[in-house]
Amino acid sequence: MLNEIEGYIIDLDGTIYRGNQAIDGAMEAIDHLKKHGKKIVYLSNRGNISRVMCQEKLQRMGISAAIDEILLTSTVTAQYLRMHEPLAKVWTLGDYGLREELQSWDIDMAKHPEEANHLVITLHESLTYKELNQAFRAVSSGAEIIATNADKSFPGEDGESIDVAGMVAAIVATTGKDVKLVVGKPSAMMAEAALRTLGVTPERCLVIGDSLASDIALGKRAGIKTALVLSGSSSSQDALLANEQPDWVWNSISDLIPLLALKEELI
Repeated sequence: MLNEIEGYIIDLDGTIYRGNQAIDGAMEAIDHLKKHGKKIVYLSNRGNISRVMCQEKLQRMGISAAIDEILLTSTVTAQYLRMHEPLAKVWTLGDYGLREELQSWDIDMAKHPEEANHLVITLHESLTYKELNQAFRAVSSGAEIIATNADKSFPGEDGESIDVAGMVAAIVATTGKDVKLVVGKPSAMMAEAALRTLGVTPERCLVIGDSLASDIALGKRAGIKTALVLSGSSSSQDALLANEQPDWVWNSISDLIPLLALKEELI
């Protein structure tokens, strides 16, 4: 089946790295893909960083990635706003990287929360009460809620950590307002953005990720082949019990290396 694959949609957290530590063999796997002339896009539910920040992080791990090869939920949120709400003013609840990415797409940032048409919520690892209250005031004044993703947790260096769902829950519970849009995987928005970037049909792509709920579900819904890696948030038992079965289950992305080598030998 790998003979048919031209484009690779690769998750980051739990697939390429955990926290600030690259997963063993990840750099070598990426090098092998590029050696074989494969197209790559890194598709992540991370919305609290910008593409520049992500690119720099990958470079520190020895992985070279062009800006256009990186698609974060902050990126796809910016693309959505540019296309559908070009005049909207935005307030953010999240780490600085979200704001940096939105501004790189010329999204208009509200000067005060009460002026915002949309509140964009992402992971905020240094959250203060003042920032939470400003987000509350934005929504209370009429701003619609956009969540970069709805993940409950993510694989950090020292274990599972609370993700965007926790930030969203605080605002929804206190304002009584529902979320208008969830951008992240497994949404069609993310799949479409990845396929546009690669310029490859779904049948010629493979999604590699550690989450059954986001990575594997995205692939299944979009008609893309899938490989689950056990280096992040999913176990082999999770894979066995999953309603949507991945096409492959690998210990890590490094399992791709001997498969590509075998393919080369057969050719």
